[in-house]
Amino acid sequence: MAWQGHLSLDYRLGAQGGTTALDRHEGPLRVLQRLYPEGPAICHHVLVHPPGGIVGGDQLEIEANLAEGTHALITTPGATRFYRSAGQPATQSLRARLAPGARLEWLPLETLVYNGALAENRLSFDLAAGAEMMGWDLLALGLPAADQAFQRGHYQQHLEIPGRWLERGRIAADDALLLNSRLGLDGHKAMGTLWFAAGSALPRERREAFIDAARAITSAYPVGVTAPEDGLIVLRMLAPRVEPVFGHMSEVWAQWRALAWGLADSRPRVWRT
Repeated sequence: MAWQGHLSLDYRLGAQGGTTALDRHEGPLRVLQRLYPEGPAICHHVLVHPPGGIVGGDQLEIEANLAEGTHALITTPGATRFYRSAGQPATQSLRARLAPGARLEWLPLETLVYNGALAENRLSFDLAAGAEMMGWDLLALGLPAADQAFQRGHYQQHLEIPGRWLERGRIAADDALLLNSRLGLDGHKAMGTLWFAAGSALPRERREAFIDAARAITSAYPVGVTAPEDGLIVLRMLAPRVEPVFGHMSEVWAQWRALAWGLADSRPRVWRT
């Protein structure tokens, strides 16, 4: 039996100027905690999928609407796990809409794609003029720590800011050229993408400040950062396991947070549990 889950998140400004959050869920996808470790202006939401993994036929959908001036940080208490499928694909999707002046931090923990999984992850962000966001996607193929390789199945990723940025890639377990060549993943089993996006063009000086801050944080593994569009900065990284990807991107996220919004490093406590 497949799970069908839907979660709606609605962020509004309260009477005192803080970010309030309303949510409605159908099926096994819900808010675990709503926290305000930085005060009422920023809502930290922890989302959970109680079954613990996504299997063939499952369809999970998240919708987030951020009103003008709101700020939300969304994360998860553990990895998203795509398990082996008997034939049906498993899908997870997010559609976020940001009004002018809204801020979003989309920071779920890593996605694990098990051997035999048939998975698709879709992320779409609509940013009005003046809205800004940071997000990441952290991915591990198989279970390298348990010596379980990704030998069957596929994973498809869709990242989009409509009309401005679209990335759609498919990683098939039998695509040895992509997985192992120097022009592909070069044998690495984990990868990550971190981005900062704005609804309006970023001044050149600001774009360069983001790029310089990211390049100043060194890594033992391949990392690259570019500005493919005048309102977008993208960082990518490869590694043999997901832990160094998470560690590096957490450091860059903290630097970008300070540069963009003058905010301190406020890592969710669930990342340490």
